[in-house]
This record gives sequence, C-alpha cells and structure tokens, in this order.
Amino acid sequence: MRFPFKTRSLRWLLLVLALTVITKVVASAPPLPNPVIYLMGTESFQQGGKTFTRYHFDVFNKDQYPADMFAAAPNLPPCGANTKSSRTWVDLYDQRGKRLYGFCALTKPQDLNQIYFQLEDGVTPPSWIYIELTDRQTNTKYKSNLAETSN
Repeated sequence: MRFPFKTRSLRWLLLVLALTVITKVVASAPPLPNPVIYLMGTESFQQGGKTFTRYHFDVFNKDQYPADMFAAAPNLPPCGANTKSSRTWVDLYDQRGKRLYGFCALTKPQDLNQIYFQLEDGVTPPSWIYIELTDRQTNTKYKSNLAETSN
C-alpha cells in the first residue's frame, strides 16, 4: 500500500525544518564588535601660516572587520566629488556628539590606524572623543568607546 500524500508531506516537512535550522545558524553569526579606539599621539604642524595639532588614533580591533566593508562603493552616494568612496565611512565626534572630522575613502581595515582630527593651536581639545563606523550598505553603525585626547 502506498501513501504518496504522507511521503510528500514528510519530505516538505523535512525541507522546511532543514531551512529553519540553516536560517538560524546563519542568523546567529556573531555580529561585528564596536571599535575600540585609543590615542596614538599628537603632532604639531604648520599650514597656511598657522600652527595646528593633529590627534592620531588607532582602532585596536580593526582586524575584526572584513575588508569588503572598506571596498569602493560606486553604487552608493558619493563623498563630495569622490564617486568611489568606501562602503564604510568613519566619523570622529567629541564626547557631546559634535562631529570633528570624517573619512570616506579608507580602503581597508588596517587604514583605521590613520584616523585623526586637528585643531588650531590655542583651541582646547575635547577631553574625550569617539568614532562611528557607518556601513552604508547595511545601514549599520558601530560606535566606539570614549578615548582620551591626552596621554
């Protein structure tokens, strides 16, 4: 005696169960961590007859971000005239949320050791800053810790 209806139903049930398990495994992949930043140092320089101080920062866990997050993204809105700006932009903020500077053309996670902001001499820097990585493709923001601006 054959039960084609029950066999077909059992196959569909097993397929749905397998897809559910696969979906949960893919969906449970660990999310990317928030960046951990720290001050690398400062440097004085002159430009246009004025003296400035540049505050250099690095992202301690930059190696945990995939390279494709920093690939050129010509399909996304440009950064000014740069039509091949990266998928992920980096913005630096003071502890109150005022934007200090930004980077829209980093090409790889290792470039996160080149982020900075600068102030003219005589301007008091914020005591603390943080950064946000904005993955424009997934519309995801990664906010860092607060980092001091002095050693």
